[in-house]
Amino acid sequence: MQPLFLKPVFKERIWGGTALQNEFGYEIPTRNTGECWAISAHSNGPSIVENGSFAGMTLDKLWREHPELFGNPKGAVFPLLTKILDANMDLSVQVHPDDSFAMLNENGELGKTECWYIIDCKEDADMIFGHNAASKEELVEQINDGKWDELLRRVKIKPGDFFYVPSGTIHALCEGTLVLETQQSSDTTYRVYDYDRRDAEGNLRDLHLEKAMEVTTVPHKVTVSTPVVKEQGNARITTFVESEFFSVYKWDVSGKSAFSFNNHYLLLSVIKGEGLLFHAGEHYELKKGTHLILPVGFGEFEVDGDCELIVSHT
Repeated sequence: MQPLFLKPVFKERIWGGTALQNEFGYEIPTRNTGECWAISAHSNGPSIVENGSFAGMTLDKLWREHPELFGNPKGAVFPLLTKILDANMDLSVQVHPDDSFAMLNENGELGKTECWYIIDCKEDADMIFGHNAASKEELVEQINDGKWDELLRRVKIKPGDFFYVPSGTIHALCEGTLVLETQQSSDTTYRVYDYDRRDAEGNLRDLHLEKAMEVTTVPHKVTVSTPVVKEQGNARITTFVESEFFSVYKWDVSGKSAFSFNNHYLLLSVIKGEGLLFHAGEHYELKKGTHLILPVGFGEFEVDGDCELIVSHT
């Protein structure tokens, strides 16, 4: 049993930049690269295993053909997707459906509840998170009248912040933000507002107002995540969220630290520093920008180094 190291997939976006190259050393396809799909089994960008007996296999195929690695789950699709987002410009204001709406309206796609860990952002940065409409009627009226300053809520952000973003939440990352996102494995987004900007061909991007207004939670529900921190040897473990869709943690490792997991497969992303993972007499390099999965039953292992990881499981 070995860790599964994964090769990311990169996506060009109108709002993307070069931070994924500058901060993580990735070879990005263009200077408008907005998304690194780091751990993905989605059909729009599956990751490829880079090591061991499964090298060259996509994660979606691995999920289908070797379910024992994931605890023989009942779900037909790998349920999570880890991304790193480079918001070099403001993202469109958008909202995501829940599972039931997506199942009926998006060809069986999962809904999209997600969460963000702010890796870095410019000074005095903010983001759009929620709205001020008291009713569906008010929401529709303000959207149709373009009263964006009245409708949209903005919150200040700083590096190290964490936000849980349930489906139905109007939101947008803003310029100068680098984020690790953990989400349901879905690529369904309903765009509400895009600042009237145009693509390379001079076209306005499509909006999805009818569906967006139908799935938006009204009134906005404030979701506050209260991190819980515990010391574990030379590691500080921060629990950000434990929800029906995923649990997300941050491991701050400063020296040799012991871990043991048997009941979950773990998704790990190294966002800072470097170290080594020791397991069953073998060792594996961990460096900034590395993404991997530890299969169910991986058992006891150690991480030695000075590094920060975002860790998740279902």
